[in-house]
Parts: sequence; C-alpha cells; structure tokens
Amino acid sequence: MTSDTIADPRTPLAPRRKGLNLEKWGWAYMRVSGVLLVVLIFGHLFVNLVMGEGVRQIDFAFVVGKYATPFWQWWDVLMLWLGLIHGTNGMRTIVNDYVTHNGTRRVLIWALWIVAGLLILLGTLVVFTFDPCIPPVPSSLAGICPA
Repeated sequence: MTSDTIADPRTPLAPRRKGLNLEKWGWAYMRVSGVLLVVLIFGHLFVNLVMGEGVRQIDFAFVVGKYATPFWQWWDVLMLWLGLIHGTNGMRTIVNDYVTHNGTRRVLIWALWIVAGLLILLGTLVVFTFDPCIPPVPSSLAGICPA
C-alpha cells in the first residue's frame, strides 16, 4: 500500500500506547478552563466596571475592600491559576507545532512551565498576603488601619 491510498476499513488499528495520555488531558483542560475563564472574567469585569460607580470606583480602597473577603481572593486566584495554566498549555502547543529540534523544544517547554509556576506562586502570595496597612497608609484607609 502506498502513502496516497486509504487503508481497508477492516485493517486492525496500530497498538495503542499504554499509560497516561497527556495530550488528551491537555485538550480537555483547555476546553473546561476556557469556559470557566469566560465566567470568571466576565464576572470580574461586571463587578469592577459595571456595578457601583463603574471604573471611577477602582482605587486602592476598592481593592482593599475586595481582598478583605476570602470569596474575592479565591475568585482572583482561580482566575490567575486557570489563566496562566491555560496560556502556558497553549504556548506549549505552539512550541510543539513549530519547534522541530527535540532539545530546543524540551528547553522551551520547561522554561514555559517554570515561568508559569513562578508567576502562579508570586500571584498567589500577593493575593493572600495582601496587607493594606503597610506604611504609608492612604488617607482613605485611615479609619481601617490601626495607628
């Protein structure tokens, strides 16, 4: 059989590789995280830009008020984690498609995941260790922060 002919439909399939299929799970992750990100991002935009006074309300005190509740902390962390992993997985797909040298591809993919991991770690630390009362305290928070 030459490469330009179609195999007989009754031809047995090639044996499948055993083990974890990372490409399949990456594909599924992209679909699920994409839907979740749409909900999270539009919720974020609605609360920040539509409710209340719109964009005029966003200042340091607004962020302090949002991060005072665990709900908004977890909302932003989930958006951060899903977005970074989604974007990194997309970049990994691009690297796999266009980089032909195995060594270069491996280095680039490792670099992508290391950078994503560091950004996830730093972003999570910022959200959960956010302290608005570090001097100098803005005058809008004078009543909240102890003197």
